[in-house]
Amino acid sequence: QVQLVESGGGLVQAGGSLRLSCAASGRTSSSMAMGWFRQAPGKEREFVAAIRWSVGSTYYADSVKGRFTISRDNAKNTVYLQMNLLKPEATAVYYCAADRQYSGSSLSRSATYDYWGQGTQVNVSS
Repeated sequence: QVQLVESGGGLVQAGGSLRLSCAASGRTSSSMAMGWFRQAPGKEREFVAAIRWSVGSTYYADSVKGRFTISRDNAKNTVYLQMNLLKPEATAVYYCAADRQYSGSSLSRSATYDYWGQGTQVNVSS
């Protein structure tokens, strides 16, 4: 089992920044891939960004490229999502997810991930 705990959500004005954190514990693996997804009220969960733990390769949804950055701290088993130039449409619950043994599946698909955090709320006011 892998446990994921998100933090860092909150209220920010449009154009502002937030950094989300996701601390992983339990049976973590150097073969992990970790991702961030978000779900706005009345909408489906959507992919935001992902990172392969071993090589550090990153992947982004087109809607956040150039504004969001995903990174990891191996020593802390923590993945971060730095969100800049936030827009009101970014308001959502943000979820961290982990695929413990990444084997090449699409990292933009929620079905790829085995473990999920409880989510953290991000509100962007206009």
